[in-house]
Amino acid sequence: MNKVDTSLYEVLKERGLLYQCTDEEGLKKMLESGTPITLYEGTDPTADSLHIGHCVPYCILRRFQQAGHKVLLLMGGATACVGDPSGKQEMRKMLTKEQVDENIEKIKNTLKVFLKFDGENPAVIVNNAEWFNGYDYVDFMREVGVHFNVNKMLSNEIYAKRIEEGGLTFFEMGYMLMQAYDFVHLNKKYGCVLQYGGQDQWGNIVAGTELQRKLNFANGTDVNLIGATNPLLMTPEGKKMGKTEKGAIWIDRDKISAYDFYQGVYQTPDACVQMMFALFTDLPMDEVKTLVSEDIVKAKKVLSFEVTKFIRGEEDARLAQQMSENLFSQGGDDAPIVEVKKEELPMGICDLLFNCKLAPSKSEARRLIQGGAITFKNEKIERFDLVVTAEDIGDGALLKKGKKSFIKVQVV
Repeated sequence: MNKVDTSLYEVLKERGLLYQCTDEEGLKKMLESGTPITLYEGTDPTADSLHIGHCVPYCILRRFQQAGHKVLLLMGGATACVGDPSGKQEMRKMLTKEQVDENIEKIKNTLKVFLKFDGENPAVIVNNAEWFNGYDYVDFMREVGVHFNVNKMLSNEIYAKRIEEGGLTFFEMGYMLMQAYDFVHLNKKYGCVLQYGGQDQWGNIVAGTELQRKLNFANGTDVNLIGATNPLLMTPEGKKMGKTEKGAIWIDRDKISAYDFYQGVYQTPDACVQMMFALFTDLPMDEVKTLVSEDIVKAKKVLSFEVTKFIRGEEDARLAQQMSENLFSQGGDDAPIVEVKKEELPMGICDLLFNCKLAPSKSEARRLIQGGAITFKNEKIERFDLVVTAEDIGDGALLKKGKKSFIKVQVV
């Protein structure tokens, strides 16, 4: 049996990571008992990558795993084909099963930043397509659908926007039944007793605990399932955080440069800074609160470095920090230095931009050049096929992206 850290409940409360709970006293007893529990969080793989706003639940699951609890990560291979209507004004685009499977494979690698999938107490990925594929519709409605009251479902706020638009479909209403059944199934197969998710999932999470309660009554069982939510990262405008004016703060390294990731975190709204510290760092909250209240600019710099280090590694964090500290410098003396091995030269300009982490991919490097955003030795680069030699670099050459992002390339 895993050794369990019994302080987890206090940590969740101190860091503000427990927003709602169907049975908070029961959860407290579970987490302080010294006995490991099994919990899960569900994700519908509707895209092939994740941005930082998607990763709030994984930060919390990480704490559960580190405390010795068993983590299940549910990939909604079936529910993603339906689409969660929560907070949506229109029906989500329906994905094919092939698209969903492809997205799941790509997301798995990203999740390794947050969770261990090998060694002692590994997290386990499950896919609800495994139990929904082949589940007869009539059987499902007789066994599960009979326990759901349509009037009560329609009063749930997760359907509010879709009802306002007059476009809620029966297809989408089935989503709540499917997610509720996920919880019941995972309890039967894995002994899962806790579901954690974002606060916008409260209605779906409660549906699972309520379904089990009704099944207890019908079958004479006594299973207690607990649902809990974390607060969402919301901008002052009421939008979910995870994107900036420049675009999403992607977790995948090949979708965003270290500098752009760092800057994306730095643009965190003041009101979200403390929660970002609580989620993505292990800094003590009393220190965080003092820092945020006394110097929000310094707090954002510390946050940007710590989150970049956590997601991308310390090397990327230090490079991005250097580049950011010299944002407004017009010369090359203060630019962060990136070394290129002599034997790697000559090198194409797109390769150079990628290797120096000014572009997340070679295709993005081409796009930047096409947009006139790249200068080398103070000359705008207009050719994709430009080859840079050791002689071109000399004792050091300034490579710029736009007006504010630059490095000094040196040959070693």
